[in-house]
Amino acid sequence: MSSRTRQWLSLVGIIWLQSINGTNSNFPAYSSQLKQILSISQVQLNNLAFASDAGKLFGCFAGIAAIYLPVWLVLIIGSTLGLIGYGVQYLFVTNQISSLICWINTVCYVVAIRNFPSHRQVVVGLTTSYVGLSAKLYTDIVDAAFSSSPIERAKAYLHLNSILPVIVCVIAAPLAREVDVGRPRNMKVGFISMFVITIATGVYAVISSLESISSKSSSLSKIIGMGVFLVAPLLIPIIEKSYGIMYDFTIEENEGVESMEDGVDIKEREEAEEVRVVDIIKEEIGAKVMLTRLDFWLYFFVYFFGATLGLVFLNNLGQIAESRGYSGTSYLVSLSSSFGFFGRLMPSLMDYFSSRTKDMISKPASIVVLMAPTAGAFFLLVNSSDLSLHISSAIIGVCSGAITSIAVSTTTELFGTKNFSVNHNVVVANIPIGSFLFGYLAACLYRKEGNGHGKCMGMECYKYTFIIWGSLCFLGNFLALVLYTRTRKFCREKV
Repeated sequence: MSSRTRQWLSLVGIIWLQSINGTNSNFPAYSSQLKQILSISQVQLNNLAFASDAGKLFGCFAGIAAIYLPVWLVLIIGSTLGLIGYGVQYLFVTNQISSLICWINTVCYVVAIRNFPSHRQVVVGLTTSYVGLSAKLYTDIVDAAFSSSPIERAKAYLHLNSILPVIVCVIAAPLAREVDVGRPRNMKVGFISMFVITIATGVYAVISSLESISSKSSSLSKIIGMGVFLVAPLLIPIIEKSYGIMYDFTIEENEGVESMEDGVDIKEREEAEEVRVVDIIKEEIGAKVMLTRLDFWLYFFVYFFGATLGLVFLNNLGQIAESRGYSGTSYLVSLSSSFGFFGRLMPSLMDYFSSRTKDMISKPASIVVLMAPTAGAFFLLVNSSDLSLHISSAIIGVCSGAITSIAVSTTTELFGTKNFSVNHNVVVANIPIGSFLFGYLAACLYRKEGNGHGKCMGMECYKYTFIIWGSLCFLGNFLALVLYTRTRKFCREKV
């Protein structure tokens, strides 16, 4: 099997891994039932949500493991941790820590960066988008295969969270491995084909999540459809192996001197592209030095008040919907998941097509643009209509997903690729911190407005939480503007 075919197969493996990697994103779909089973308060439920995110505090160990261990072994370790964590929750319904996400994420990022050095930003963004489908995928499986009883559904989510990642890791491990790719080649046809498949997958996910359409189609048909779209990327390595059309070959032996000259020109363009990728790295530094940089702390708190705040909102989506008297929590989870998919995909599309021009937008500038609508969405939630809940969930899903995707490229641009696996895990350590602090704030305000029995109904339950979250997001927007101002000269030089 050629290295080109194995290169594309590694991309398929990463896609499959990322599609089941968002195990914490389906938490709002069963959080209310879990609260009922355990007879716990909102504060205790927040502690449970924090426990599922706390593994990211130890994500640096996943980064170190990715440096010294084979990637397949890192996958097995991560999936085993998830099996233990969620398995204990399933068997005993208790709050054990699960950290499989950062381990699988680390493997996916490392393989993408090393196997696609000339297109790493595009590949990382494209594959990360599939994390946005995780909540919908798990919800569709539960709808199709398990009882409609709320208690049984909660147990089903925990069961899937523990078992499915292990199964997919075993299947994908032989595919998601490092490949000696040689010199960079033109991969235009392959990437365009992958974008078409990915966009079609997202469109199907959004359409099948719409309440009017979802009620008319069976749960089994939805999961079969998702399965077909997830298998579809295999067409690219199959065609590459069978016909060799995924690359534009630079030199044909039978085309004479003119073809040779064209080949040299193409090679020069490819080499120039590789140089451009190298030039966008500001500096190669490790975690210790990174922690001394002002840019790091600006970047850390921008992520903290942006993507992390969006994640906390999604963790609380089940309780938010319940307090407003809205019964379609699964629909909301699928909706935010599907829009989050497109949010994660957008930066990858922009990177790919703008890299061929001089019109590349800097990553900090992109974050500035995305933070403003996120803040606006939090204030829109103060409105009591279901439409505002739908719109805000979609906006927060899109924007927080896009920021998460952009953050991977931002880490490599600001601090280099050599120590990326450790550096980025240091950055995302803010997720469990924010999960605890922002979630605890929301839980305390919820309890204050409640009826004294651990339950709160009405708009007052989260009104002040939304105002505080929106204000913090505007603060993050300002910090993103400061970061953009500080890195603007560097961003201009790389273009």
